[in-house]
Amino acid sequence: MRLRRERPTDAAAVAALHLAAFGEHGAVVNAIVHDLRPTIAELGGCSFVAVDGGSGDDDRDGRIVGHVMITMSLLDAPERLISAPVLSPLAVAPERQGEGIGSALVRRALEHAEEAGSPFVVLEGDPEYYSRLGFVAAGGLGFRRPSLRIPEAAFQVHPLRGHEQGMTGTIVYAWPFWAHDAVGLRD
Repeated sequence: MRLRRERPTDAAAVAALHLAAFGEHGAVVNAIVHDLRPTIAELGGCSFVAVDGGSGDDDRDGRIVGHVMITMSLLDAPERLISAPVLSPLAVAPERQGEGIGSALVRRALEHAEEAGSPFVVLEGDPEYYSRLGFVAAGGLGFRRPSLRIPEAAFQVHPLRGHEQGMTGTIVYAWPFWAHDAVGLRD
């Protein structure tokens, strides 16, 4: 298995992966990814895939078994707006879960964020899983959830070297999360 940047030619395989990994919610994830992809080049962020098979730099015969994205939202801090990297989605082929693919993708995305000078990365997710990767409850560091529908424990942050104490406030997700009603949990 190798990690590499997502290529435009990977879109169909990534979409199929999301459908397999997220079930009926996969269509919403795909819509969000489609809307966020163009912002990566414009605003920063990253999109990586895990490829199983293929040889060397030519993995055309390989299968995409994982995907992660970081895109930019905003932190409405007391003194100014700050770019807020959001890790979402993270997907791994169901039959390959538990093999460390997701963890490897998250680590690579965090490395990218650190190299880009991001002060932190936020996400919504399972605290048990993400705490192993250095994420902590965001509320404890003064971050407020974009929606009360997000369970407090699920709203997490990974502080990076550039994080400063005054970086507190409300995270304002980019419009695709709202347009596709994918913020927090619905009953």
